[in-house]
Amino acid sequence: MSVMSDNQKKTIFSGVQPSGKLTLGNYLGAIKNFPLLQEEYNCIYCVVDMHAITVRQDPAALRRQTLEVLAQYIACGLDPEKSVLFIQSHVPAHAELGWVLNCYTMFGEASRMTQFKDKSAKHADNVNVGLFDYPVLMAADILLYQTDMVPVGVDQLQHIELARNIAQRFNGVYSDTFVMPEPYIPKTGAKIMSLADPTRKMSKSDENANGFVLLMDKPEDIMRKFKRAVTDSDSRIIVSEDKPGVSNLISIYALATGKTIEQVQEEFQGKGYGDFKPAVGEAVVELLRPIREKTEDLLKNKDYLEQVYREGAQKAGYLARKTLDKVYRKVGFVKR
Repeated sequence: MSVMSDNQKKTIFSGVQPSGKLTLGNYLGAIKNFPLLQEEYNCIYCVVDMHAITVRQDPAALRRQTLEVLAQYIACGLDPEKSVLFIQSHVPAHAELGWVLNCYTMFGEASRMTQFKDKSAKHADNVNVGLFDYPVLMAADILLYQTDMVPVGVDQLQHIELARNIAQRFNGVYSDTFVMPEPYIPKTGAKIMSLADPTRKMSKSDENANGFVLLMDKPEDIMRKFKRAVTDSDSRIIVSEDKPGVSNLISIYALATGKTIEQVQEEFQGKGYGDFKPAVGEAVVELLRPIREKTEDLLKNKDYLEQVYREGAQKAGYLARKTLDKVYRKVGFVKR
């Protein structure tokens, strides 16, 4: 049954920015679960290139990274026959609904977004309106597809809340138009921390390159980063609030091997970091090897990737247009 016609299933929407490389944190926190979700839900996955330009991009790099993210999605197990995979700028309805929703978003609401404050501080020379407004575009991304659930990290919950507030306000004025989206947070691995500073989330924008592992990192780089990972003076391999570095490594090892936290603690009982850190590194190398190799193969096959994103945009555009037509009619625009 096609993605578009299976109305019995709930819809999941997720967008990933092509402004940098995907990390182990992105994979274990969200992407690893995507192939499982596509069996149960109507899944729509978007490379959000329009969000990316809120900060200055090198155009050639943005094009390359957009295709790389698409290839990585497929390499991580997403099937274009089961999920809709597309590039945000190829479906104009995102920008069109974004404008309408701007008119139903209060300035105070948008001002409270903590990520705007963080990003403004980081890009003080370019605090543009798009940077301020991108949570409204994100609401449009979600609401266009009558999304039931959005896989997000805890740092994005505020944006889902804003999307719900906008949807509720619009529905209140014009009767039910949008489904109220819910956040979908995986039970484990929702937050992988930096290897260099385990009090912070793993992020590709970390100034210390040893803090994050990229899906495309070479095995020797992965091993080096794990051997240098921050731990503490007490060498016991246990999960504890006062051992954030070790707790993070245990979580990564458990997710990479499919073992429970208890099994990992038992496996390394009586052993030290000299055994544990290389074991985590090797587990991650083996976890990421097939993804890296398949991504490299896909990037050599540009025709196939083009076919995927064109067909994906067609399917997404069909779904998006249904919602947008309804919205345009309700706000009083003349039918085109």
